[in-house]
Amino acid sequence: MKKLLLALMATMFLLSCQTTEKKQRNTDFNFDWKFSLEVDSEAHNTNYNDSQWRTVNLPHDWSVEFPFDTIKGEGCTGYLPGGTGWYRKHFNIDFTDNELVSILFDGVYNHSDIWINGHHLGYHPYGYTPFHYDLTPYLNKNGKNNVIAVKVDRTRFADSRWYTGSGIYRNVEIIKTNKLHIPIWGTFVTTPEANVKEATVNIDITISNQYTETQNCQLETKVLAPDGSLVASKTTDINIEASATNPTSQTLSVSNPSLWSIEKPTLFTAITTILNNGSVVDTYETTFGIRTIEFDADKGFFLNGTNMKIKGVCLHHDAGLVGAAVPKEVWRQRLQTLKDGGCNAIRISHNPASDEFLDLCDEMGFLVQDEFFDEWDYPKDKRLNMNQQISTDYITEGSDKYFQEWAERDLKTTVIAHRNHPSIIQWSIGNEIEWTYPRNKKACGFWDADWSGNYFWSPTPLKPEQIKKRYEELEALDHSIGETAQKLSKWTKELDTTRPVIANCILPSASYVTGYADALDIIGFSYRRVMYDYGHLHFPDKPLMGTENLAQWHEWKAIMERPFVSGTFLWTGTDYMGEAHQRNKGDIRRRGTLSGLLDFAGFEKPSFYMMKSLWNEDEATLYLSTQILEKSKYKLNKNGDVIEKKAGQWKNALWEWHAVNEHWNYQDNEDIVVEIISNCPEVELFLNNTSLGIKKLSDFEDQLYKWHVPFKAGKLEAKAVYRNKAISSSIQTAIKPVQLQIMSNKSSLIADGYDVSHITVQLIDEHGTPVKHTEEEVQFSIEGDVTALGVDNGNGYSLQTYQSDKVVTSNGRALLIVQSNKKGKRAKVSASFKNSPVASIELLLNN
Repeated sequence: MKKLLLALMATMFLLSCQTTEKKQRNTDFNFDWKFSLEVDSEAHNTNYNDSQWRTVNLPHDWSVEFPFDTIKGEGCTGYLPGGTGWYRKHFNIDFTDNELVSILFDGVYNHSDIWINGHHLGYHPYGYTPFHYDLTPYLNKNGKNNVIAVKVDRTRFADSRWYTGSGIYRNVEIIKTNKLHIPIWGTFVTTPEANVKEATVNIDITISNQYTETQNCQLETKVLAPDGSLVASKTTDINIEASATNPTSQTLSVSNPSLWSIEKPTLFTAITTILNNGSVVDTYETTFGIRTIEFDADKGFFLNGTNMKIKGVCLHHDAGLVGAAVPKEVWRQRLQTLKDGGCNAIRISHNPASDEFLDLCDEMGFLVQDEFFDEWDYPKDKRLNMNQQISTDYITEGSDKYFQEWAERDLKTTVIAHRNHPSIIQWSIGNEIEWTYPRNKKACGFWDADWSGNYFWSPTPLKPEQIKKRYEELEALDHSIGETAQKLSKWTKELDTTRPVIANCILPSASYVTGYADALDIIGFSYRRVMYDYGHLHFPDKPLMGTENLAQWHEWKAIMERPFVSGTFLWTGTDYMGEAHQRNKGDIRRRGTLSGLLDFAGFEKPSFYMMKSLWNEDEATLYLSTQILEKSKYKLNKNGDVIEKKAGQWKNALWEWHAVNEHWNYQDNEDIVVEIISNCPEVELFLNNTSLGIKKLSDFEDQLYKWHVPFKAGKLEAKAVYRNKAISSSIQTAIKPVQLQIMSNKSSLIADGYDVSHITVQLIDEHGTPVKHTEEEVQFSIEGDVTALGVDNGNGYSLQTYQSDKVVTSNGRALLIVQSNKKGKRAKVSASFKNSPVASIELLLNN
């Protein structure tokens, strides 16, 4: 008992020291910045008067604060403005002569310049990679009245094919260390051998000595399990010369480890301490997971030795009303919804993720493809995403402009900063790059005048050797896609060989023979499921998978039928702002792209339920939707059965789900098609308790149950049995909305200035039935210690301003997100519409 108490006391002491060192080393630097959109060349000066600037907290995206502007704005970036923004922060910091102070930005979009006390620290053009600067030489010696200034030049406001946001949209930290220390991102943990009995843990550690004399020290690493128990330790004597930075490594063994997996994402912590003459001078924490990954050209993907399919989605970095400055809990809510739908992987498209997002993926058990670039040597067409190499004006200048100078730094920084995340299983060096090198398109044969096939649905008409010959005969540009790919792959593997290099190839038949695929460990297919067999036949030793695919049954069917395809990343997990091209004069303006399983507000769409029925075998899916027969994609055959107007069109369904409704409100006897998405083998449909028959899923090639039902008001209900458990789902005719139902995903918040609550309102009638066939303008009001982040209804064609206390519903529903203040006890959110009673909900805040 005494030994047990001593062990517990030792662990508690260790964790106490760990917490103290962490607070000393890393300090949150997000609060109380000054911000202005005024262009002033003197704003970097220490004595500049910023008293009239408004106070903001980071992360901050100024673009999302503006109304949508479809006249002066650009659809490629969501009709929201750019500009030049200035940030300033006044701060005090205590530090000694033996300490160093740095500032770490996880992401600033984009073209940022940083000053400290009037001294220019540097310029960073790319908006998605982290960067840091040493502040020590320029801080006031007493630590008082320091000023950091940040200029963000987003005047190239159409520089991307999707919404980017503007400003310091990711976290900022101050990092204070001893002159003898482990630098930022100074550890790399790998598990070269791992199973449930034992794991080998290798830790590469960089040590920096900024003293003017040699230092003799001890390097001690302790590995803690999630419960805080010590599972391994190692101590090494180190001798490091003055003004030197040296690498070293330690190897430890962990017995009976809990492996990081999708179902149980166990995270360990390596606490590495530098001791000098017995005193702790630096402590560095590294969170990691113990796991193995393998991609086999014939059998697909293995995690910890278990063969499985990657059920992934692509995500851009915005989240509707919060723009690019996404609170962690907003991502958690969205990721949990996707996980409930069976999703197990995320492709970060088309740029490196935030560290906070990757932390969530580690914690929640998502596999991640971290992507570096959307442009390499040549630009893409931002406005129409069609005629590549078109960037004719200043506002569309993208990352290709500084690729030659910055690509190596940006790529290597990403790898070094992110490589300890166990969730990351692939590094992607590029997205659909082939379009920007014209020889690829011309060589592959899809656009030959004498070819009658369809690029999207037909395999290439040429053999690899024919494509290669044509490619080599075509005129080359200054830069070769194969040479650039080899360069990017080489840089990646200089820093990490534990993960494969991949790319999202839109013309894989060309990429196989141009040197591009030679640079890849895995080739990713973008919308080319019809080419899986071609790739496996001609290049049997190269693993392949879908890396950008449609959220449709036909895509998943092709993968399930082929063991050699590791899985997919569907386009997309959520609707996203931007890429809103008005291709034709009569097109209705929209704020973004509507390909998501979830809409802009994070509400589930029909495609979500389809993929859930295919991906999540642990629970039943039973989703009802309806549509007027005339407006649907169906017709009735002579037997009265519902069939497609164009036979087999489900096999060519594209990004957006066909139009359906979630209500039961039509004209009497109107011909209605009822669709049910389900993984149940049989479903019985009832109207007002009268059975309309039992149907079998095996009878529907398109995985969609269908009934023709002449409308009659009342209750439409589906019943089924899944794994011996009876389930049901229903929709009911609603009448005029008279009040709101108000709900929150949380009843209490942490008063830390970060935590958020999703407040959802739904129109209901006098019987409490949800009203989804008519809309109302909802007015919100807030009392207490929370701040409104914005409102949304999820509809992609809604151009209502996010920064408002009013919103018109869509499907009778709307969303308000509120964020906790740093202090407080409670808050009350109220909502109403014309002539309705006020609906309210209270939130408790915990300090």
